[in-house]
Amino acid sequence: MSEVQRLLLENAQQVVLVCAQGEPYLVGEAMRSLAVLENASLVVGRDGHIKAIGPADVIRREFSKVSFEERIDCSGKCILPGLVDAHTHPVWAGDRVHEFAMKLAGATYMDIHQAGGGINFTVEHTQKASEEELFNTFRYRLLCMMRAGSTLIECKSGYGLNLETELKMLRVIERARRELDISISSTYCGAHSVPKGKTLMEATDDIVYNHLPKLKELCQRGEIHVDNIDVFCEKGVFDLHSTRRILQGGKAIGLQINFHGDELHPMKAAELGAELGARAISHLEEVSDAGIAAMATGKCSAVLLPTTAYMLRLKQPQARKMLDEGVIVALGSDFNPNAYCFSMSTVMHLACVNMRMSMSEALAAATINAAYALGQSHTHGSLEVGKQGNLIIINSPRWEHLIYQFGGYQELIEYVVAKGKVIYKKDSTNLKGH
Repeated sequence: MSEVQRLLLENAQQVVLVCAQGEPYLVGEAMRSLAVLENASLVVGRDGHIKAIGPADVIRREFSKVSFEERIDCSGKCILPGLVDAHTHPVWAGDRVHEFAMKLAGATYMDIHQAGGGINFTVEHTQKASEEELFNTFRYRLLCMMRAGSTLIECKSGYGLNLETELKMLRVIERARRELDISISSTYCGAHSVPKGKTLMEATDDIVYNHLPKLKELCQRGEIHVDNIDVFCEKGVFDLHSTRRILQGGKAIGLQINFHGDELHPMKAAELGAELGARAISHLEEVSDAGIAAMATGKCSAVLLPTTAYMLRLKQPQARKMLDEGVIVALGSDFNPNAYCFSMSTVMHLACVNMRMSMSEALAAATINAAYALGQSHTHGSLEVGKQGNLIIINSPRWEHLIYQFGGYQELIEYVVAKGKVIYKKDSTNLKGH
């Protein structure tokens, strides 16, 4: 019996490894010169992990006596790591397209929030929605993200605010984690807003004394799996003291700290995150110089969200300053009812144009560094032997087209592969499968 491997991708014009030395993240100069092979092939084993990558002729010789369950000719095409979306809010009910019109007419995010819109509107609809209804819309959104090249996605709760609905959202995320081929990092975000009828102190106590112990119990029983704890640390939402209490409570039950900070007002959230050993802080439009320095020292990644700054017409996060100071910069779509974007290639384009990142920096930020922000860069975020076989094949001889072709990912992405299995092929228009 000849040996059988899962998948052979042969004769690619370019294979973008991103990393070649097992780096857990890239900073500085390393982000500007990514590892790329020309005229190369790649093999994924039956365990779903990468077995070999190298020059096409070497791989052909080495695997001449091996048969493959699937072979794809990648002549004239590029292979890249599956993209990693480090920040999404994809489980919710209720449509907020009417708020987009309000924003275009000049209303700010907080104007809408204080008028009962924004998070409050979505919370009301999500609390009423059935688990099945939430799962079906969530599944559809995940498949749209996957079709856009994302193979590892961070997914937050946070539109429940009460324990019952937060757990409903986390069960929906858990079901997708078990049933779909996409990798998911699950985040408890019960501190997304102070619920109507509660004071800040009451909301904080409820999370620390009721929500977190219940989460711990359900995780220990294996009913759900939660990776991260998140808080919306913002003026008029959760202040620094409450944020500290909730994040420390989450850390005490084994969750990684990964939270919203310094978005609309300077809150010293970056300094707090670095002090608490946070894995990642998102937004950071209003971060201080001291906060940037603390994040660089603490190896706390900055998850920048160019869609939000674009949609809300906020000042752009200081990506260049962070990169120059050695911060681990990652990217996320911030997919939510306020910023409805499935595509990390669109996010990378916005990061390059509006935040002045280079294309190499943006790709590193949407692969290895986004995986680091989720504590998963040992298995995701680059094409290296032993890592999970998550990748995309684009119909272009140069990888940069994934960023350069603004909004063109539907035509460019021919295949999406997760754990060595083709989960999307361009000529199959059926998003209901998989």
